[in-house]
Amino acid sequence: MIEFKRPDGQIVNGYLAEPVDKLNAPGVVVIQEWWGLDDEVKAVADRLAKAGYRALVPDLYRGKLALAANEAEHLMNDLNFGDAASQDIRGAVQYLKSTGSAKVAVTGFCMGGALTILAACNVPELDGTIVWYGNPPLEYVNAGAITKPMLGHWAIHDEFFPIAGVDQLEEKLKQAGVNFEFHRYDTKHAFANPKSDTRGLPPLKYNAEAAQLAWERTLSFLQKHITN
Repeated sequence: MIEFKRPDGQIVNGYLAEPVDKLNAPGVVVIQEWWGLDDEVKAVADRLAKAGYRALVPDLYRGKLALAANEAEHLMNDLNFGDAASQDIRGAVQYLKSTGSAKVAVTGFCMGGALTILAACNVPELDGTIVWYGNPPLEYVNAGAITKPMLGHWAIHDEFFPIAGVDQLEEKLKQAGVNFEFHRYDTKHAFANPKSDTRGLPPLKYNAEAAQLAWERTLSFLQKHITN
């Protein structure tokens, strides 16, 4: 765990995973699901570190974790999304850039996917975004402010973020001339989280094949836009 500063000077904790050769390594800010900074999102950061990236997960819930869906919903509803995107996430991007990463991407899952899109609109320092099955209400998406490439992974049978909303988001990004690439998977929500099957929530379902394909596409995107 490390500490970093938000643009407004407040201190935030975060989980930092670094590669063996961290000198000049590119960075990725990883945004949690609604559960909080748990072992699953740490595992994503560790996986990125093994792939050669400095991965930082900001602790948006300030140490709180949810084990049940009602707890997660309560924590998520208490979160100021605009503040999290423009301050916590931007501060994490600035930290990675100030400590050696020339380029930094932002990626997030579920709630973190929605925050990743908001970051694309509110964090001018980032160099790309990877969204995993989560999007904010369309009226909060200032597509004209998105100037860096975006990759999106979406579940066709998502009960939390219906695919019709993704279609609307896609149209808005097209009209604004955003450089984006969306992929739709024949899966349910949270298909990339191995713990989805243990949550006791039928709308969640892990899909190893889709998760692997999405991961390969993510690494290709990072290689193209962040590593080079």
